[in-house]
Amino acid sequence: MSMFGPIHKSSRLLTPAGILLLGIFYAVLWFGTLDYRHLIPSDEGRYAEIAREMVVSGDWVSPRYHDYKYFYKPPLQLWATATAFDWFGVGEWQARLWTALTGFLTILFVGYTSARLDSPRAGWIAAVVLAASPMWVISGHVNSLDMALSAFLTAALCSLLLAQTGRDKKGGGGWMMLCWAFMALATLSKGLIGAALPTLVLIAYSVTAWDWRIWKRLYIVRGLLLFFAITAPWFILISIRNPEFVEFFFIHEHFERFTQDVHRRSGPIYFFLPLLAIGFLPFLFQLPGSLLLAWKSRQGNFAAAWMLACWFLIIFAFFSVSRSKLPGYIIPIFPALAMLVGRYLDRQLGQTNTLSIPWIVQTACFAILGFVGFFFLSFVGVQARPDEITAYAEYTQWIAVALIILISFSALAAWQARRNGVASIASLAIGFFLTSIVAGTGHETLGRAVSGVDLAERVRNQIPADAPIYSVRILDHTVPFYLGRTMIMVEFPDELAFGVKQEPERWAPTLNDFIERWKSQTNAYAFMVPEQYAELERMGLPMEIVDRDTRRIIVKHPTENLAPATTR
Repeated sequence: MSMFGPIHKSSRLLTPAGILLLGIFYAVLWFGTLDYRHLIPSDEGRYAEIAREMVVSGDWVSPRYHDYKYFYKPPLQLWATATAFDWFGVGEWQARLWTALTGFLTILFVGYTSARLDSPRAGWIAAVVLAASPMWVISGHVNSLDMALSAFLTAALCSLLLAQTGRDKKGGGGWMMLCWAFMALATLSKGLIGAALPTLVLIAYSVTAWDWRIWKRLYIVRGLLLFFAITAPWFILISIRNPEFVEFFFIHEHFERFTQDVHRRSGPIYFFLPLLAIGFLPFLFQLPGSLLLAWKSRQGNFAAAWMLACWFLIIFAFFSVSRSKLPGYIIPIFPALAMLVGRYLDRQLGQTNTLSIPWIVQTACFAILGFVGFFFLSFVGVQARPDEITAYAEYTQWIAVALIILISFSALAAWQARRNGVASIASLAIGFFLTSIVAGTGHETLGRAVSGVDLAERVRNQIPADAPIYSVRILDHTVPFYLGRTMIMVEFPDELAFGVKQEPERWAPTLNDFIERWKSQTNAYAFMVPEQYAELERMGLPMEIVDRDTRRIIVKHPTENLAPATTR
């Protein structure tokens, strides 16, 4: 008899060997696909380029982008990526390594925490649920700050849960110190949100569960000392070197960003509902039952499940009312949802290791959904530009493979539900994980052109190291990384407005200013979109096209034997 009762068919999946084999399979695909795609705008190229410039300049205190001061976010992920570049060279998988590593380790920590709070089987299910959540999988393979923030926030949550439910008071103190340390790392990942969100959740939990005693078990004094010991050095040092940092970072990037539409990223109150549905799709239908079970568990000294529910509800509501909305903002909710669903499904399995009719209907519907998807493949790329038709046709093939995987594993999960519930959960999870990996990886067919890597590789060795490169009314987030060069902004600074304001001598504030500089700098190069090139050509500006793709043109000051303006 196993630790779960008379469950024989599931034993191989729940043994250490079974868990290890499944983990190795998952890790190989998780990390093995990091280098397949080229970086795409905007986050991937931006944060990779800032880290590259950090390595080149040797300045790890004041982040720069295109050699302009860039103080929008703290530097933890930039430090990690710069370290990866320094150790392993500059490349795509190195740029995504920190994101992938933090996302993967979070899955393990979620499983461990759930196993400690409920049962080993609940822990296994929680890890599998998170590992299969499409939004978690995709986010783990994109070089953005949201995954690392989510990982450290989740680590803080898990540490808090383990501290408050542990019987050993000394051990609980250790977990609480880890909780404070993880909040500090979350703060260094993306700002004050790393401490603000856990605080809001804790307040909501205390009010709704009427548990005020928890505040006495937080080790607040020691915790704050540790928190500031980790976070304060960088904040103090960058403020000393850059007095303008404090007002921009704390007021503009936090208060104004939340209360005003300063970045033009507003959205309706329901903005995140579709993302929740798609991002947690395989186990979305278990969410109502999981939340109801958590509500009923609000008893005893500490209601861990209700804390998880508060985590989900508060973070989701917080970003829903914010004036700044991006899809990645709600990624921190998925680990908590996975733990709630793990607890719920563990009880559904019971001693019989079977799942009910609603589960069978759900998995069968996913298979049908995959089948119906084939009828919509012809709509993929229906509005594509002429030069993108081939790329969309190739991506359609990737989507077809993803749909076949979805159909196969969903049907298998439905068939297994009354025979082996654990295997059924595993099949559905594996199917959605593979579907997400295939669909995400296949995006390279579209993303390669967007990245501009081919153009950059063709011209990289043609541009002298001492030649200035102007970016005319455009901020491209990927080409500079692949060129290994920064550019001088012209007229339109985009998100570099703060940087050019601090050092106005580093840019050309008007097009006329650029034209005057261009005429006097015979070794200059310029980067622009085709429409901008046509405008400058009509103005008679002397230019020679070095190379181009469908989205960009790189020109240089013509040699003396060429006409004032030439085309290629």
